[in-house]
Amino acid sequence: MVAVDNLTVSYRQHPALHHISGQFVAGALTAVMGPNGSGKSTLLKSIMGLLKPAGGQVRTDTPRARIAYLPQMTEIDRSFPLQVRDCVLLGAWGSVGVMGGISRSLQARADAAIHTVGLAGFERRAVGSLSSGQFQRVLFARLLLQDAQLILLDEPFNAMDARTTAALLDLIHQWKAEGRTVIAVLHDDAQVHAHFDQTVLLARELVAWGPTAQVLTEPNVQRARALAEAWDDTADICHNDEVLA
Repeated sequence: MVAVDNLTVSYRQHPALHHISGQFVAGALTAVMGPNGSGKSTLLKSIMGLLKPAGGQVRTDTPRARIAYLPQMTEIDRSFPLQVRDCVLLGAWGSVGVMGGISRSLQARADAAIHTVGLAGFERRAVGSLSSGQFQRVLFARLLLQDAQLILLDEPFNAMDARTTAALLDLIHQWKAEGRTVIAVLHDDAQVHAHFDQTVLLARELVAWGPTAQVLTEPNVQRARALAEAWDDTADICHNDEVLA
């Protein structure tokens, strides 16, 4: 479904990802892990097409309309005066479009999605009045309405309480049972071991990629930390044409 071929992504000509190659398993739950600043979010944005590679490429056989992307919550403006149901209905934007109307069946689907994430009765609440956990549930309900085949989640459980995390993990397992592919940036080793089949371990360059039990070994984790500490963001800009072309 998604293949990464010698991918390099740079910010101000300093690599955030450096010659990454691998293939995501279709229908699997894959965690993307690594130290802070290791390029995890950059990888998801590259798959989504939000960043232009400095080298290499990302190939996917999934149409853009069937790809869902949930960024980190800190990147989402919650101040816009929007009700929960309207926020969830934005998940149908790809199929309804600018001129399309909101049918009763679509509203029913939105309400069903809100019920699925445990927020029945919140349909007319302003999203700005919700807690972080409640708002994340709303965003997952929006993903349900989008009906994507490939789902990209950037730190979906960050600052979430245990109850919300468990509910959203149940939903992710439901997506897997439906044959959908989920790629998520995560930080909790135990959570990844318990729920995710595959893991990509990054430290700007690739440390390991494959079944979680084989990737999240102590030697690999130590190597990722060492590589992350070795990167020098104050070094001279690299002008290697092979990397930056």
